[in-house]
Amino acid sequence: MIENKPAIDENWVDPDDAPEWTEEHFRFARKTVGGQVVRETEGTWTRPGRPPSQNPKKQVTLRLDPEVVEGFRATGKGWQSRINAELRKALGI
Repeated sequence: MIENKPAIDENWVDPDDAPEWTEEHFRFARKTVGGQVVRETEGTWTRPGRPPSQNPKKQVTLRLDPEVVEGFRATGKGWQSRINAELRKALGI
């Protein structure tokens, strides 16, 4: 039979038994709010990824003929960008 394990963290340390923090501990500590690391220099949430675009795209809902969508999808990855390029070309932008 499979033995049930107790739901106790065996590595738990009583905070009263924890050692006092030294200057070295504070030097390497990271500030968190709600489990999220806060940037030390700015005091803002850390966010991975690229910076915001200067000219962001607009999300729209557009109905296209199935043949048009299938034709562009058949060209592979980046088919939405190719639709955008064709629309720009048609408008002379």
